[in-house]
Amino acid sequence: MTLSRSWLWLCGLHGAASLLLWWTGLNAASPLVWRTPDWTLHPWTLWTSAWVHLNPPHLVSNLLALGGVAAAGWVLRPDARCTLAWLLAWPLTQVSLLWWPQVSYAVGLSGLMHAGTLLLAVQIALDRIPIRGSRFWGGLLIWGVLTKVVLERGWSQPVVWDAGNHLSVVQAAHVTGAFWGVVLGLLLAALPGSRRSVH
Repeated sequence: MTLSRSWLWLCGLHGAASLLLWWTGLNAASPLVWRTPDWTLHPWTLWTSAWVHLNPPHLVSNLLALGGVAAAGWVLRPDARCTLAWLLAWPLTQVSLLWWPQVSYAVGLSGLMHAGTLLLAVQIALDRIPIRGSRFWGGLLIWGVLTKVVLERGWSQPVVWDAGNHLSVVQAAHVTGAFWGVVLGLLLAALPGSRRSVH
């Protein structure tokens, strides 16, 4: 498979849209927020809610994470099918939050960043992206992200209050993002034509 810049374009879309919505203000962004009671009436919120942020620390922390994912994309240059898998993880990460009745709404890029990071990590670990020591580095990245998710225990503490940043953190989104990142990463690696690494 050929290298692609589509991953970088998607990262750019997430960053630009997040900044634009922040500039317009929370009131203007409110129709774009995914809410469990009425999301079926507003299906676009499965995508747009990721771009809505509640305060500056929320925005900055997610943009920093996005910068890391974009930098990885710049170095690794994942192919277009990898980008398509990340696009699929976008709404799946959001709608899977319905498993937790405690989650009434969810905003921000964090769940999607977990999905993208693990999607890349699985491709690296399974030798589908050509870097030296791919299995070690991919495995280390998988271990690091999954350890964070396990320590958070988002499945039993889906929403926690972050007093330092004055917002509720939907840790369940980290769980769903991680889940879909791994699942879609494995499915992508199993497709015919996935490229192997060069050692």
